Amino acid sequence: MIEIIGLRFKTAGKIYYFDPNGKKIQRGTGVIVDTVRGMEYGICELSNRMVEEDQAFMPVRKIIRIANDRDLETLKKNKEKEQEAFDTCLEKIKKHNLGMKLIDVELTFDNTKIIFYFTAEGRVDFRELVKELAGVFRMRIELRQIGVRDESKFLNGIGMCGRTLCCATFLSEFQPVSMKMAKDQSLSLNPSKISGICGRLMCCLKYEEETYEELNKGMPGIGDVIQTPDGQGEVLSVSTLRRTIRAVIRKNPHDPPNINSYSADDVNIVKKAEISAEPENFKRGRS
Repeated sequence: MIEIIGLRFKTAGKIYYFDPNGKKIQRGTGVIVDTVRGMEYGICELSNRMVEEDQAFMPVRKIIRIANDRDLETLKKNKEKEQEAFDTCLEKIKKHNLGMKLIDVELTFDNTKIIFYFTAEGRVDFRELVKELAGVFRMRIELRQIGVRDESKFLNGIGMCGRTLCCATFLSEFQPVSMKMAKDQSLSLNPSKISGICGRLMCCLKYEEETYEELNKGMPGIGDVIQTPDGQGEVLSVSTLRRTIRAVIRKNPHDPPNINSYSADDVNIVKKAEISAEPENFKRGRS
C-alpha cells in the first residue's frame, strides 16, 4: 500500500496520482508538481488515501509544494500569455492559409512548453507554422489535433437538456456510444435528435444502458409473435421501464385488429421477428 493524492490539471480532466510527500492535502487545494511535461499546477480532487501499488501506475512522483500566492500570480500571468498566444497562432494560421481550426492553447506552468489544440478535416502540414511559432515564443511548440468531442469539452456549451455539457463539467473520459443504446431505451432513432452539439451521439445514452440491458432480458422485441392471455399477437411497442407490451391480436385472419396492453410477466415469446420492425410511435420515441 502507498499513500497518494489525486490531481486534475483541467476541469473534468483525468485524475492523476501523486505522492503527497508527507503533507496532508485537502480536496480543492492547488499543488505544484513535476510531470512528464514539466512543472504543472493541479487541483487536488482526491485527498490523502492509501491504495494498492498496482492501482497507482508506479512510480508515483512526489509533489513539489502546495501552491502559494506567487504560484497563483504565475498562473494568472500564464492565462494572459495563453490568450496572446491564441491570437498570434490564429494570425499565423490565416497567413499560411491552413485548413485548421484553433480551439485552445495551454502553457505549462514553468513556461517551457506551449500546446496548441486544433481540429481539421484531414492531415495538416504545419511544419512552417511550428517554425514561426517557435521563433516567436522561444519555447517548445506542440500542435495537437483533437476530435469534435474533445472540441466540445474544451469550449463547453448548453446541451438540449438545458444543462452545461457533461464532458466539460464531470466526464473525465469519453465512453463508446452506439445507436443500439438508443434502441434499447426506446428513444428516437433519428440521429439529429439523439446527438449532442458535437454532432456525435449523446454521452448520456451510456448512463442507463446497463439498467436497460438488464430490464430488457427476456422482453420481446418489436414484431415478435407472443402468447398473451387473449391469444397470439404481434408486438407493436415495448415500454421497458413500465414492463408493458402493446400487441395486436387477431384470432382469425379476417377479424378486425384488437390492440391491448399486457404486462411482460403475462406474455411469452413464440417467435422472434426476422427483421426488427419499427412502428411510427417507436420512431418518435416513447417514455
